[in-house]
Amino acid sequence: MTIEQVLDQLANDPRWRRNITHWEVIPAQAGRYAAIPDWIDPRLRRALQSRGIERLYSHQAEAVEAVRRGENPVVVTPTASGKTLCYNLPVLDTILEDPKARAIYLFPTKALSWDQLSELQELAGAIDAGIRTYTYDGDTPVDARTSIRNLGHVVITNPDMLHTAILPHHPRWARLFSNLRYVVIDEMHQYRGVFGSHVANVLRRLRRVAAFYGASPQFICSSATIANPAELARALTGVTPRVISENGAPSGERHLLLYNPPLVNRELGIRRSALLEARQLANLFLYHNIQTIVFAPSRVATEVLLTYLQEDAVSAGRSPKSVRGYRGGYLPAERREIERGLREGKVRGVVSTNALELGIDIGHLDAAVLTGYPGTIASTWQQAGRAGRHAGTSVAVLVASSNPLDQYVVNHPDYLLGSSPEHGRVNPENLYILMSHLTAAAFELPFTDDEEFGVASTQQALAYLEEQGLLRHAAGRWYWSAPAYPAADVSLRSASSENFVVVDTTGSSPRVIGEVDRVSAPMLLHEDAIYIHQGQQYHVDRLDYEAKKAYVHKVDVDYYTDADLSVDIQVLDILKSDASHPLPRAFGEVKVSSLVTLFKKIKLYTHENVGSGPVHLPEEQMHTQSYWLQFPASVCAGLGQEELTAGLGGIAYLLANLAPLYVMCDRRDLQAVPQVRSPFTAVPTVFLYDRYPGGIGLSERLYDLHDELLHGALAVVEACPCSDGCPSCVGPPQEVGHAAKASVLQMLRRVVGAHI
Repeated sequence: MTIEQVLDQLANDPRWRRNITHWEVIPAQAGRYAAIPDWIDPRLRRALQSRGIERLYSHQAEAVEAVRRGENPVVVTPTASGKTLCYNLPVLDTILEDPKARAIYLFPTKALSWDQLSELQELAGAIDAGIRTYTYDGDTPVDARTSIRNLGHVVITNPDMLHTAILPHHPRWARLFSNLRYVVIDEMHQYRGVFGSHVANVLRRLRRVAAFYGASPQFICSSATIANPAELARALTGVTPRVISENGAPSGERHLLLYNPPLVNRELGIRRSALLEARQLANLFLYHNIQTIVFAPSRVATEVLLTYLQEDAVSAGRSPKSVRGYRGGYLPAERREIERGLREGKVRGVVSTNALELGIDIGHLDAAVLTGYPGTIASTWQQAGRAGRHAGTSVAVLVASSNPLDQYVVNHPDYLLGSSPEHGRVNPENLYILMSHLTAAAFELPFTDDEEFGVASTQQALAYLEEQGLLRHAAGRWYWSAPAYPAADVSLRSASSENFVVVDTTGSSPRVIGEVDRVSAPMLLHEDAIYIHQGQQYHVDRLDYEAKKAYVHKVDVDYYTDADLSVDIQVLDILKSDASHPLPRAFGEVKVSSLVTLFKKIKLYTHENVGSGPVHLPEEQMHTQSYWLQFPASVCAGLGQEELTAGLGGIAYLLANLAPLYVMCDRRDLQAVPQVRSPFTAVPTVFLYDRYPGGIGLSERLYDLHDELLHGALAVVEACPCSDGCPSCVGPPQEVGHAAKASVLQMLRRVVGAHI
C-alpha cells in the first residue's frame, strides 16, 4: 500500500478520522534555481557535477555570494533544503584558493558532527586536492589529535569541545587560529536558553583568541525557521548578520494531522494514552512498509514505545531489528549503525527522542509520528520535517497527550499553523554564566585594562575575581593566578558534565552499555529501577553515587519504573515585586532542595500503578530564579484545607504546563511547587522556578506576563469538559484532589474578575 492509500484510510476510517482535529495539506513546491557562480574553482565545480549538482537552489547561491562579499550569512530555511552546501561551497573554494586557510564547524551534537563529516569528506574527496577534514570530539583518539591540530583544514567539533579542549589550549592550535577564515554554526536555533547563553560567551572567547593570532573569521550560520534569526545570530556571534530566508528548494506534498486520542472517561476527562495511540499509528505505517520515525518525549518513553513496536513487528512476521531506538546514552558505534540502517532502508522504523530532530542524514522517510507536542513550534516543524525529504508525498501526525499544553495546541490549530515561530532567546550577561567564561577567558589570555568582554562592567568583574584570588593585576593587565583549570568546571548544557556510566553485569565480564547525565541519574538509576536500553530491560542492582556508576543486569518484567521528586524552596532575595494586583507576585533568587523519595512500578500496556518502593539518595541543592504568586485571604475565602491544597496543586500543574505558550522553552525547563503556607510569604504560594543554576530568564519573563498567564489558565479550565479536573486542565483528581477544578475556578475567577 502506498502512502497515498494509507492517507485515504486515515481519512475514511472512523476509527482514525474522528480523532483528527485538523488536517492540513501543504502543497508541493517547485524549486527555484541559480547557476553555480563563475568564481567557484573548476575542481569544485566538477566535484559538484560528479554528484549530479549542475545548479544551486536560489538560497544557496545567495548565501555563497554573501560569503564572497565578506558578509556573515544566516540561512533560515526548512529541513532538507540543502543548507549544508551554503557553507561547504565557500569554505572549500577558499581552501582551494589558499591551502593555508582554516575553518571550524560547530554542531550541537556529536552525532550531527559525524554525519556532516561524511558528507564533507565525500565532496572533498571528489575534488582530490588533499583537503583534510576531521572531527574533534570526546571520541577522537588521542594519537590522532596532534595531526588534526596541525593538518586539518576543516575541524568539525561541538561547543563543549571548543570550550574545554580547544580554546584553553590554543597555543597547540596556533596554525588553525592564525589562519582561521570561517566559523560555521549549524542548527543555530538550538543555541537558546542556558545552552545558547553559554555558547555566546564561548564564541566571545573564540573571537578573542583568533584576534590574538591576527585572524577575524566570518561566521556562516544556518537555522530552522525562527522569528528572530538576526537578533539571535548577533547575540551569539557578536557580528552583524545577513539573513537569507527565501527557500528555493523543491518539496513534495506534505500532510500534517493533529490527532487527539479518544476519551476513555468523559466525566474525568481522561484520554487514551498518547503513547499507545502513537504505537497504533506507527504500526499502521510500518505494516504497509512505509519507513517511519516516531518521536517520544523522554528516554523512558522511547524505550517503552520501542518495546511495544518490536513486539508488534515479531507478531507481524518481521524482524524486531527492523525497528530500532535512538537516544542520548547510546554508544557512538551503535548510533552509527542505526543511522546507516535507516539510510540503506534495512531499518524501517526508528523511535527517537529529539536527538534525531536535527539534520542527521537518515534517508528519505515517508511518515513521522510525534508523541506529544515537542514544546515549541520550531521543534514541531523540525520533527515533522524528518519525513518528506524528497519529492514524494509525506505525512506527519502530532498525537496529543493529556497535558494542557498539548490539548491547547491540538484544539487551536491556528496557534501552530498561523503564528510566527517563537523567538530564540539568550542571556550571555547572566552573571552566573558570564563570570564562568570570564575566568576561562582570563586563563586563555590576560585581559588589558581597556578590554571589554561583552559588557561595560568587565573591569569591575575582573577586580572582583582578583579579590577572590583568581586573578593578579600587574602592568596594565589581568593575569590568571589560580592553579585550577576553570573551563573544566563549567558545563554548557543543562545537565552536569558529570555523567553516570551504566554497567551491565549479566555476562561473564561487565560492559558499559550507556550513560546518564547527573540530573537524570537519581530518577533513572536508583536501586531497583528498571533501566531500558534498546528495548531490553535491566534491573539496577547498585548505584555507586560517588563513583558515578550504576550496575545492572538483564531482566524480563512486565513493568517499568517512574520516580517521584520532592522539592523544597527557600527565598534568598526579592528582585521584583507587585502587591497592587489582586494576586500579588514577586520574582527573585531562591535555593531549591530536591530529593528523590520513592518510585512507582507502572505496568506495561495498561500503565496502572502496581507497586512502589523507597529511594535512598542524597539531597541535591541549586540556586536559581523563581516567580511566585501569593494567594491572599480574599482569593482563598470559603475554601477548606483540602480544597485549598487541591486548588494550589491544580494551579501549579496548570501554570507549569501552559508556560511554554508564553516563553520559548521545554516544559521541563520550569518547575512549579505549591505551598499551602509558605515559610517565606506566610500565605498560600505557588513558585515557578528555572531548573538551571543561576536562572535563564524564564521565570522573570513569566513575572512580566502575569496577567496573560492567569487569563490563559482560566480559559483552559473553563473550556475543559471534565467535571472534577483531569490531566488536560488542573491535573488528575487522584493526584491533586477531586476538589481541584472547582477550587481553581473559584480562585482564578476572583483574581481575573477583580482585575478586568
